[in-house]
Amino acid sequence: MAEAHQAVAFQFTITPEGIDLQLSYQALNQIYLSGVRSWKKRVSRVRNSLIKGVYPASPSSWLFVSIAILATMYMRSDPSMGLITKIQHHLPLSAQGQTMLSALVFSTLLWLSLILALRFCLKLLLSYHRWMFEQHGRVSNFTKVWVTLLGLLSSRKPLLYSYQTSLPHLPVPAIKDTLSRYLRSVRPLLNDLEYKRMSELASDFEKNLGNRLQRYLKLKALWATNYVSDWWEEYIYLRGRGPIMVNSNYYGMDFLYVTPTSVQAARAGNTITALLLYRRKVNREELKPVRTVIPLCAAQCERMFNTTRTPGEETDVLQHWQDSEFVAVYHKGRFFRLWVYRAGRLMSPRELEYQIQKILDDPSPPQPGEEKLGALTAGDRIPWAQVRKQYFSSGVNKRSLDVIEKAAFFITLDDEEQGMRGEDPAGNLDRYAKSLLHGKCYDRWFDKSFSIVIYKNGKNGLNAEHSWADAPTVAHLWEYTLATDAFHLGYTEDGHCKGEVEPLLPHPQRLLWDIPLEQCSSLAVAQALADDVDCHIVHFRDFGKGRIKKLRVSPDAFVQISLQLAYYRDRGSFCLTYEASMTRLFREGRTETVRSCTNESAAFVKALENGEDEESCRRLFRLASETHQNLYRMAMTGAGIDRHLFCLYVVSKYLGVDSPFLKEVLSEPWRLSTSQTPIQQIELFDLKNHPDYVSLGGGFGPVADDGYGVSYIITGEDMINFHVSSKHSCNQTVTNIKPAMVDVLCNIPDKTHQFHTGYVCVRTIAGILSQFTDL
Repeated sequence: MAEAHQAVAFQFTITPEGIDLQLSYQALNQIYLSGVRSWKKRVSRVRNSLIKGVYPASPSSWLFVSIAILATMYMRSDPSMGLITKIQHHLPLSAQGQTMLSALVFSTLLWLSLILALRFCLKLLLSYHRWMFEQHGRVSNFTKVWVTLLGLLSSRKPLLYSYQTSLPHLPVPAIKDTLSRYLRSVRPLLNDLEYKRMSELASDFEKNLGNRLQRYLKLKALWATNYVSDWWEEYIYLRGRGPIMVNSNYYGMDFLYVTPTSVQAARAGNTITALLLYRRKVNREELKPVRTVIPLCAAQCERMFNTTRTPGEETDVLQHWQDSEFVAVYHKGRFFRLWVYRAGRLMSPRELEYQIQKILDDPSPPQPGEEKLGALTAGDRIPWAQVRKQYFSSGVNKRSLDVIEKAAFFITLDDEEQGMRGEDPAGNLDRYAKSLLHGKCYDRWFDKSFSIVIYKNGKNGLNAEHSWADAPTVAHLWEYTLATDAFHLGYTEDGHCKGEVEPLLPHPQRLLWDIPLEQCSSLAVAQALADDVDCHIVHFRDFGKGRIKKLRVSPDAFVQISLQLAYYRDRGSFCLTYEASMTRLFREGRTETVRSCTNESAAFVKALENGEDEESCRRLFRLASETHQNLYRMAMTGAGIDRHLFCLYVVSKYLGVDSPFLKEVLSEPWRLSTSQTPIQQIELFDLKNHPDYVSLGGGFGPVADDGYGVSYIITGEDMINFHVSSKHSCNQTVTNIKPAMVDVLCNIPDKTHQFHTGYVCVRTIAGILSQFTDL
């Protein structure tokens, strides 16, 4: 029980001679060092607040302004045009002191005015988005001047959040424009009668209720930082009462070909260290703001660590703590608290490996009800909220639950082996994806902002909760973690972490529970959902973005049109297609929908299927590609469709009015939900020089019961990885077919064959496009 004694700073007893005080100097030293670390963080936060508060100027610029003003006054000139003299009359000092102090006050006011002016100019520059719509190689003079001015104003090295106050607010599109774009997006999905009916509903909405709702929305846009994000987080994520496992959470995978070490504890040690180093960079704002040409909003980084989603009967709540000095670990049905700081410093990877090995070697069995406790986070939210209120609101259960929820993140030491290995690499990849998506339904804590899984053979991965941030933010974290693990921390020749172990490290602490629960229904609900999910990974290596770009085609548009072809061959029709696009060009922006099924892509697919000549296919494909890119740019610049309609619907509910048009629009199913995973947002290593260290990306579950979830990552120049999911319960959706049938399916335009994203649709369209040398 050495750790129990170390947790007590002092003890005292009352004796006839007085109070007998027994101090533990080791514990007091730990308290002192922990306090020093805490104060260092506070000082760092204050310093960063000052630096980003005056951006794009610098704090030292105040000194230059003050010196310039004083120098001008020394030359018997008044740069303030009498304002300094007026300030002097209100200062009860000597004449010389009045002059000096009033000059400094004026200098400060002038400096603050210059900062506001610079920030206003920067905000105007960041509000310009026409550069996105200009053709490559044909940049206008106006845009060239804009780039120059933007470079001058943002030349000083920014912190992570330096641009936040200069980012523009998301604009509210005109109702007429949104409705026009909506009708165009559904035209390929409706026959003439259905389209006429929908047009009449849209027209009636615009003339009557629409303008009233729009006024409320514009009022919110004037008042709120972002008119979409808070409602999107609350109503799309936190108010959902169904399971978040599979339906909302998503996963990220390890390297495809490489596992840096096969020692489970060592991989955990380096992974934990890399994640905490990233947290340190976030806290100190040392990360560079992510940029396209202009910076993206970094607000989603704020709740990355020390965050959990707590259940409620009506709505969940995101809870975030400023700091946490421990992580929560699950292994073979037991929960542990693992301290990651020692004497005010972050433990070394070798020390963390040593601690993890202690957990792996611990033979103690789970307590009653402990092993499958995590299933509560995997099932419906209302039962979890009720159980939490009844059994976890006080006593030992509350204390242990607080440890999990306040932990920096959650770790599962899985007793299975995963990855592309053995005699069935394709099947193993599919099982790897399912394991990360839902595991055993009780060995993950799906409420944490993200959970790390370390497998027995050293493979790793993560499962992320969706409400606090979107996939690009988590992808950035995960890329940093993998690269730091493999290339910066490294391992010894025998696969262990580098460094030394300090003696007398406190052991990981078992969490205690008193759970008088019988069999919980949450596990049954979660297990049925997990069993219904079908996951398939396609590792496509015939070509990648290098060849696609040589054809002067957007790789994303290429894949999206390929998906339209695949779905059409699968079902003989088109469907409403969701592609996620970011709106982080605006402050607190999250996502917008690109409706990838367009009139142009439908025309191309039909032409290809009907065997029209190559010249027609070439022309229609280019038109479809350009249309898709334009839609993507419009979504990024605030001219999308779905977030505007969503917010109008929320306003209508607050006002207690019904709109047949909005009700129908918001109930349309997304049978093809797609998303591209970004890669190499950070340059910690060169993929060209280390081609084996390629990432598989990640995936998610299907949105509709009769639809597909398709995530893809365009990796390097010669690879596209697909993650396809569907449900076994729907006999119309099949994500996997035998590879031996691939070539047959590529050559036979059979409209009844099954959906197989990577091999069928990409290779089919590539076989045609590769002949078009002048695309």
